[in-house]
Amino acid sequence: MEAQIAAATMEEHCTVILEKMSQLIVENMPKADYSSLFNDFVESEFFLIDGDSLLVTCVCENSLQPGQSLHFFYLVERYLLDVISKGGQFAIVFFKDAEYAYFNVPELLTLRTALILHLQKNTTMDVWTDFSGCLSEEWNNVLGQSCPYFLIIADEGLNNEQTHLFNFVVIQSWAVKVNVVLFSGQRSDILRLYAYFMQSSHSKQTFFEEFKKEIMIAYKTLIRQLEKYRDLDLTTLFGDLKFNNMVGKACETLSLLKQLWPEGSDIRRVLSVTSCSLSLEMYHRFLGNREKKASKQTGEVQQKKGNCLTLKDMEDFCKLHCLSVAFQLHLPLSQRARSRFITSSWIQDLKTVFKMKKWCEYFILSNVHMFEFESLNFLHLSDLSDKPLLKNIAFYYENENAEGLDLDVGDVIMKEYVHLWDTVSKLVRNFDVGKPFPLRTTKCHFLKKTPSPIKESSQEKMPNLGFIPMSCNLVDEFTGDILKDLPFLKCDDPIVTSLVKYKEFDELVHWHSHRPLSDDYDRTKANFNEHSKDPRQLRSLQKYHVFQRFYGNSLESVSSKIITTQGVKPKKDCNKSRGSKTHETKADIIARENKKRLIAREEQKEEEKWNTLSFSIEKEMKRNLNSGMKKLEEFLKSCKSNSVKAQAEKVGLMAGLKAWKDHCRAEGKTSKDLSIAVDMMKRMHSLLDKYSELLQEPDRKLIARCLMYLGFEELANSLYPTQDEADDIKTRKKNKYSVGIGPARFQLQHMGHYLIREERKDPDPRVQDFIPDTWQRELLDVVDNYESAVIVAPTSSGKTYASYYCMEKVLKESDEGVVVYVAPTKALVNQVAATVQNRYTKILPAGEALCGVFTRDYRHDALNCQVLITVPTCFEILLLAPHRQNWVKKIRYVIFDEVHCLGGEIGAEIWEHLLVMIRCPFLALSATISNPQHLTEVIVRITCGTRNTCIYNITKGQNTAIEKYGFPSDLAFSPRESIQLYDTMLQVWKSWPQAQNLCPENFAHFKNKIVIKKLDARKYEESLKEEFTNWIKNGNKEQARMVLQELSPNFQDYSGRMLDFFPHLVEKLREMDKLPALFFLFRLESVEGCATDAWKFLKHKQVEKRPPNADKEALVMFNKLQKVQKSLERRKIKDEKPSRRLDERIMYEAEHNYLLKSLKKNLAIPEDCTYADHKAIDSESLQMVFKRVTFERKGAILKILARKGIGYHHSSMSAKEKQLVEILFRKGFIRVVTATGTLALGINMPCKSVIFAQNSVYLDALNFRQMSGRAGRRGQDLLGDVYFFDIPLPKIGKLIKSKVPELRGQFPLSISLILRLMLLASKADDPEDGKAKALSVLKHSLLSFKHPRVTDMLKLYFLYSLQFLVKEGYIDQEGNPTGFAGLVSHLHYHEPSNLVFVNFLVRGLFHNLCQPTYKGSKHFSEDVMEKLVLVLANLFGRIYIPAKFQDANIKFYQSKVFLDDLPEDFSAALHEYNMQVTEDFATFLLIVSRLADMKQEYQLPLSKIDFTGEECEDSPLVSHLMSCGEGRVAVSPFVCLSGNFDVDLLCPGVPNNVILHTIGINHNQAPVLWPHRLDSRGRKMPLNAYALDFYKHGSLVGLDQDNRLHQGAAYNLLKDFSLTIKSISVSLRELCENEDDNVVLAFEQLSKSFQEKFEKV
Repeated sequence: MEAQIAAATMEEHCTVILEKMSQLIVENMPKADYSSLFNDFVESEFFLIDGDSLLVTCVCENSLQPGQSLHFFYLVERYLLDVISKGGQFAIVFFKDAEYAYFNVPELLTLRTALILHLQKNTTMDVWTDFSGCLSEEWNNVLGQSCPYFLIIADEGLNNEQTHLFNFVVIQSWAVKVNVVLFSGQRSDILRLYAYFMQSSHSKQTFFEEFKKEIMIAYKTLIRQLEKYRDLDLTTLFGDLKFNNMVGKACETLSLLKQLWPEGSDIRRVLSVTSCSLSLEMYHRFLGNREKKASKQTGEVQQKKGNCLTLKDMEDFCKLHCLSVAFQLHLPLSQRARSRFITSSWIQDLKTVFKMKKWCEYFILSNVHMFEFESLNFLHLSDLSDKPLLKNIAFYYENENAEGLDLDVGDVIMKEYVHLWDTVSKLVRNFDVGKPFPLRTTKCHFLKKTPSPIKESSQEKMPNLGFIPMSCNLVDEFTGDILKDLPFLKCDDPIVTSLVKYKEFDELVHWHSHRPLSDDYDRTKANFNEHSKDPRQLRSLQKYHVFQRFYGNSLESVSSKIITTQGVKPKKDCNKSRGSKTHETKADIIARENKKRLIAREEQKEEEKWNTLSFSIEKEMKRNLNSGMKKLEEFLKSCKSNSVKAQAEKVGLMAGLKAWKDHCRAEGKTSKDLSIAVDMMKRMHSLLDKYSELLQEPDRKLIARCLMYLGFEELANSLYPTQDEADDIKTRKKNKYSVGIGPARFQLQHMGHYLIREERKDPDPRVQDFIPDTWQRELLDVVDNYESAVIVAPTSSGKTYASYYCMEKVLKESDEGVVVYVAPTKALVNQVAATVQNRYTKILPAGEALCGVFTRDYRHDALNCQVLITVPTCFEILLLAPHRQNWVKKIRYVIFDEVHCLGGEIGAEIWEHLLVMIRCPFLALSATISNPQHLTEVIVRITCGTRNTCIYNITKGQNTAIEKYGFPSDLAFSPRESIQLYDTMLQVWKSWPQAQNLCPENFAHFKNKIVIKKLDARKYEESLKEEFTNWIKNGNKEQARMVLQELSPNFQDYSGRMLDFFPHLVEKLREMDKLPALFFLFRLESVEGCATDAWKFLKHKQVEKRPPNADKEALVMFNKLQKVQKSLERRKIKDEKPSRRLDERIMYEAEHNYLLKSLKKNLAIPEDCTYADHKAIDSESLQMVFKRVTFERKGAILKILARKGIGYHHSSMSAKEKQLVEILFRKGFIRVVTATGTLALGINMPCKSVIFAQNSVYLDALNFRQMSGRAGRRGQDLLGDVYFFDIPLPKIGKLIKSKVPELRGQFPLSISLILRLMLLASKADDPEDGKAKALSVLKHSLLSFKHPRVTDMLKLYFLYSLQFLVKEGYIDQEGNPTGFAGLVSHLHYHEPSNLVFVNFLVRGLFHNLCQPTYKGSKHFSEDVMEKLVLVLANLFGRIYIPAKFQDANIKFYQSKVFLDDLPEDFSAALHEYNMQVTEDFATFLLIVSRLADMKQEYQLPLSKIDFTGEECEDSPLVSHLMSCGEGRVAVSPFVCLSGNFDVDLLCPGVPNNVILHTIGINHNQAPVLWPHRLDSRGRKMPLNAYALDFYKHGSLVGLDQDNRLHQGAAYNLLKDFSLTIKSISVSLRELCENEDDNVVLAFEQLSKSFQEKFEKV
């Protein structure tokens, strides 16, 4: 009794902890980021896939029939291949304990075992099966070693027990800092896989620690419970035979088969004969046990005996199974895919048989590895079970054959079947089984009788197959080559005659749907009215220009250049030999002489300046060498005369020599301070490399002497041979003064960042500020010749200079030419605009401007400027606007900055469109493209030779395993690291043959070199890398592995919340003098939170440092100061004797100054209590920057943080807020900034250090290179530092080794884009140019480049889109826009919501909804407004919540959270629209299916196992059973095995894997908007009601608390939603001539009220 009570109590405790775990997971689901898992990785981070979750997800696929294993394996492989093709690097893990969850469904147990074997034997997948469970010590250890970034897992199992097991995995993963990704809700497109990403956090880690004991107990209890269920199930079937007994029986059967088939066989044959024989024996035993029980019990149970199948029935069933296996063995997939699908279900009595047979299959399959057949073929593990085929055969024998239809099986299949059944009869030893024929010996029907047992594909007719005929030049030119092969509808077809007409709607409501709408440019808010004469407007404009120049000056301190128009100059050949002489005029001679005299005068001035300063500098160097050297460096930076610089360097060298001698003579020094020696060597490098022609014999002697004192005798003698003095030093003082290492090692180890770069000495007249490198000159030549270039060069390498040179060139040519600068973000647009306005000044005709800006938020001088800075979407708007084409023709050059966004996640296709539509040369700039040649090829093909395109400074890299292939080519070492590698290689392999040759002192490029240059060091690095690679190639892998192990850093993991230590991290960096610094975090709350924590830390430190009575003293001083001020004022008024008055005044002023100084001292912030540098910016400029954010949302907090030298930067901030942080950081006032990836794309915020302080899926190879490129300020830091804080070591290695992403194509077309292209082609100012642009976009895309099959598919999609647009009434059959084409194209950002919105509008649904409070009123009730928001929230800004969250028992305080369904009339209209679109899309898929590669379609996608072969033609039975070929054109043959037909494509939400995968198109491209999205389990995923909830309560806090949206993210979403409402409102007003139209008035009221609520936050 006590034991039972204890067990019940334990079970209760377990239930509690299981509930807590489930609640924690569910509560965190809405907070999950729905994002791309791989972003722009070429190779992703390592992650894990839970194998059982994968199995459950695929098994629950709606299109899959239970028992059809080949279709199941197809689904698994489609998913895995999709992940791999997107760059996924992963392992699949199957826990042993997870088996227990299937013991009540043995069919899945067999499937699971087959899946594991298949993945292990037939694919290259990394499959882990050695771990008992997720809480085992071994599992914990392997996670620590492999550091997976996330684990993909299901949020729900097939039963409660499996769900709990998944929950254990989730909780344990979080505990060890592994993030979790859900299978539920995943969505895939061509390049990316989107999923819910649930990050591990400190609170989740502490949950595990807090309940660790309870979790362990609960897990063990659950496993024990499942084990009990398993044993109970086995007892029911196999009596007293336990699990291990059954394993023994299976092994006996396999052993017997090995004797019968010693040569081995196909796994399908082996499994069928062994499982049939074992299940027959077990069923025989089962019946015997049943009879024994029956004899002991009453007649009631005797009655039940009749419900059980007899042994003969069981034999018949096994015969049918063997025949079905014979079919599987000999029929190719092409034939099996035509199989009839029987809808009848199995009889209830077969349930026991199936269960027993599947258990037997499981025992056989899980032990087959124990018997090493000589040639057991595991290739077809995926095809072990085909229940639909078995049903088809059973139906024939029970019904058609029994009714007299007798069809021959065919020789091949007959022979195979007889062979299988004979083997079964030999394996069954306890009784005799019947002969192979007849197949059916009993009258028992295995299938239930149903009215329509065979599924017919013709039951539902597909729509007419054909396109609507069109007569349009654009259509003919793009698709002409395929039109002749396509079906077209006749003119009298009902589809053609019933095309939508908008005339009735227009007449009904007095609308002009065809009226041209104002475009996005007209509607974008203009910052200032360019033509206004209002003094306030003019003052604002003046302030704007003043600030822009101030902002630009903070970006680069260059003086503004006045541009004057010079006209177009003839092209110069910049490569012409400079030796060719030309005739010099008298004026040229005078100018040359004047220039000479000017240079001489400047030289003299510099010499005088040096003579004045040299004494004080020398004196300072004697007093304090470091301080003196700093002063010397400052002078050298400002000095332009080489002869004076050489003098200064010699003075520095002599001072260094004296200091070195003094330092070495000092007693008690155990180690020498090599910084003095480094400085000396640096001076020698400068003298010998830069000023060698100015050196005299005494100077060389001085350098030789210095080298001698450093211990570099050979170098000294090579420069200036000496005898006596050298011998003297050698004998007596060598050890005393020598640095102790060779000169080459010394320079590499201690002078890496000082090594001189090979530079050209000859100036280029086109560049004033610096001497450009060869590649930069070539780039300027490109611009001079009006050619195009793709420029791939590292951050800060000077590629942007070409952009400004290009701008300057166009500005000088004329007042009409335009340069368009395309930047990916608004922040970068603002920055470039400020730079241009600061750099250039030009007097232009009235109404014209030098620089303009156009973003979605605002525009300024956009179409009347010469340099337009814009974002891709806005530039596309201008290029596609029919009435902007005259402006487009003015464009002389386009500059694409950060062109790698072409391969990005959002808006990438727009970059493609821009590149193909422009009709002028371009510059494409990026620091991070790994395949620029590919881009160039595409562009050359697009332009057909009309533009010349070249590539400069391309660096290619590879992500490799160093242990296998050596070091990647783009992984560069510092000289110190090269020495470290050499030393480690020597240490690991003592007898290394190449050790002497690669010793730094013996290396050919270092031999007898006083000045080792960066190029020499690079050659040494390359030689070492090559040697290391040879170790691997030549069989010294173990030594190579030991080198890497030795070089690996010590990594300490910390289990707590690392960001708690953020303020201490900042303090440590300050102590190390590593500020200013950028700290990259990837969650908005972390960015703001860390900045605030650092501020609190400083505030607390300041309070602690302040003396106890300081506040009291400050108050006393303040009161005294006020009294003194009053006295001073009174003295001014009183009329006294001048002398006396003067004395008193002096006295009071002295006291006033003393008190003021004391008060300032009292209130001064200690230096270590702020990061701000108050000397960096004057107070007036600081106030100007602060004043701009007074009314901004985060303005107050940003000012508070800034005063302490702290800031943060992320996408949810306004432009003014970001500019405050950017300007003050660049000026040096703010020295600590936390940021998200918003700073990755080109924002000019150089710093000393970059710190990655948070791991994220967004921290990839591309972002790492972009972000780390901020470290190192030109002219200030020789080196930039990059630190990793709380980033796993494998991830760090991956980031450093990974190559940057290749540019890959997106799906380039959409319905809205095609409509916009048709508008452009038909309405452009220049129709031919408009048509040419449209054709460029249609014909040329990265996706179709060199892929003719994809090109044909895109042509067909274009035709489908036209058919849709014609049917919906947006274009006519001539391709001209009609109806609401303008409104649809205006809302193109929101496809397909824009199409649905207009559909609702045309149906009159909004007119029905928008009824005023009373007749004649222009006001609408709050109820109408809320319904309107409900409709719009169902269409625009949709955010889904994981389905599982609906199960959460959570109380919401302000929000409803789950969005209600559409009102009934809207819902019905949406259903009708969706069904029509789906029907048309299914028709389109039937047509496009002819492009499929059927060879690939008959292979499993990943393992490439082929299921083709010769069709069986000698069997009438096969022909009869496989007779359903029609209606299976667009469906994958693997999916056909589950009885799917083309008509199934009409079902709502049909999964993409049903369609033939090689046609490259799926339902993602259909313009449907399902009211609910279903996840892979068929569960409804609700929409987040954030927009409606906000409209009701107006609180961002409510959205944060209930809707689980971060306030910053919610702010952005609401902003977009508000802009959408406004856009619709303005469009409707323009389309309607009736001022009192209810719909227009309602939208205007909603737009105003929503905007008011939004502005309050």
